[in-house]
Amino acid sequence: MEQEPAPTAEGIAVENPATGEVIATVPLMGEEDVRELAARARAAQPAWEALGFDGRARILRRAQKWVVDHADRIVETIVSETGKTHDDAVINEIGYGASAFGFWAKHAPGYLADEKVRSSSPFLAGRKLVIRYRPVGVVGVIGPWNYPLTNGFGDCIPALAAGNAVVLKPSEVTPLTSLLLAGAMRECGLPEDALIVATGDGRTGSAVVDEVDMVTFTGSTRTGKQVMTRAARTLTPVSLELGGKDPMIVLADADVERAANAAAYYSMQNGGQTCISVERVYVEAPIYDSFVDKLTRKVAALRQGASSGPGTVDVGAVTFPPQLDIVSRHVEEARAAGARVLTGGSARRDGGRFYEPTVLVDVDHSMACMTEETFGPTVGVMRVRDAEEAVQLANDSEYGLSASVWTKDVARGEELARRMEAGAVCVNDAQLNYLALELPMGGWKASGLGSRHGAPGIRKYCRQQSLLVTRFAPRRDLYMYPFRPRTTKLMSTAVKLLYGRGKRD
Repeated sequence: MEQEPAPTAEGIAVENPATGEVIATVPLMGEEDVRELAARARAAQPAWEALGFDGRARILRRAQKWVVDHADRIVETIVSETGKTHDDAVINEIGYGASAFGFWAKHAPGYLADEKVRSSSPFLAGRKLVIRYRPVGVVGVIGPWNYPLTNGFGDCIPALAAGNAVVLKPSEVTPLTSLLLAGAMRECGLPEDALIVATGDGRTGSAVVDEVDMVTFTGSTRTGKQVMTRAARTLTPVSLELGGKDPMIVLADADVERAANAAAYYSMQNGGQTCISVERVYVEAPIYDSFVDKLTRKVAALRQGASSGPGTVDVGAVTFPPQLDIVSRHVEEARAAGARVLTGGSARRDGGRFYEPTVLVDVDHSMACMTEETFGPTVGVMRVRDAEEAVQLANDSEYGLSASVWTKDVARGEELARRMEAGAVCVNDAQLNYLALELPMGGWKASGLGSRHGAPGIRKYCRQQSLLVTRFAPRRDLYMYPFRPRTTKLMSTAVKLLYGRGKRD
């Protein structure tokens, strides 16, 4: 698992990526520390579960108000440790967090309510059949560095709503938001140890996997495979949201201005450091030149730097140190292979870590910038003959997290969306599906396993139990011992009468 930055004797230094300033040091927890934290969480869980949905919802709603009332403090913390813009933190972190606390407080009882089932088997007549959900116990959340509230702490909310205790291991690069919010939850009445933050590096994350009853991880596909391999030792269930290389298809009848605005925003938002960022665009030939011209002008006009408040910059820093090298490599390799950089194309280290907002053309699928996850402020644009070629290229990827189609013919756009190999597809929008907490969000192929949001997003934190309750029955059913020829023949006849009259080919 990633181990950047390197630990010091005092712990792990937390740096502001936009300035290079060390802003805090957090403990580097080892296996014994994590084992103790998990034991404390396990001891706290039964009382938290016993509060019931209403009791837990009251605390979640208090937390929702705390997030709104202390938004400036949270934003300051997020910006300082991620280097993202103030605006990104407000819109995509505070907005999500405030929504999620209320959503799970309201919907957890419905998603996890007992489900009555009717059986088609006449042999089960009179029996009560029920599916119920029970919390797994202790959930391990291993969070990413790009969205410490939304994709890190945000996964704790449904786990808690379901009645679990949580051990949260935030990225070693961005642990401060998790520590702040864990303290806030205690202020709001969450029992001590029902949510514990384990700070540390990849070894700390491995220890969390070993000690919990279920793991949810958001991050790279490479690290996700390591988490899954580790969890297999103890048959611990996992939910993984991993990498993406999200395509955008722009048809000839699309609103070019809106499509170019969307491509500029959804590729550069949060510095392109979003799993569902638009990283590659396929544009039908008749509007290709117009689209590229508009996109290039919009990206070239973006302001980049350290954020000092609302509206001061558009694109922030590169949060994770090794990511700057990956972005630079993808652009330089594409250049060497014949791609053209229309704007941007260079790293900046003027006190912080930045990569210029970049548009690449004359690209193809022999280049890493179109096939590997870049996770930075770059976007590649390809000209295609028609929609068929666009869909084929969009699906030519090991990833399948999100995608979008842009056209004025909404029916055709939906038909193409249904053919795309991705867990979430938008027509004439991108990323907005993430705001629909009722809608499951999960990847296909190498983009992960399981979903967040919707019913699957909370049921994954539960054990499913099937109940069959017999209220009235004879002392001995026909199929019970001792076997008798007459009763066996009667049962055989019943099977033939019930199931032997189907249509024959």
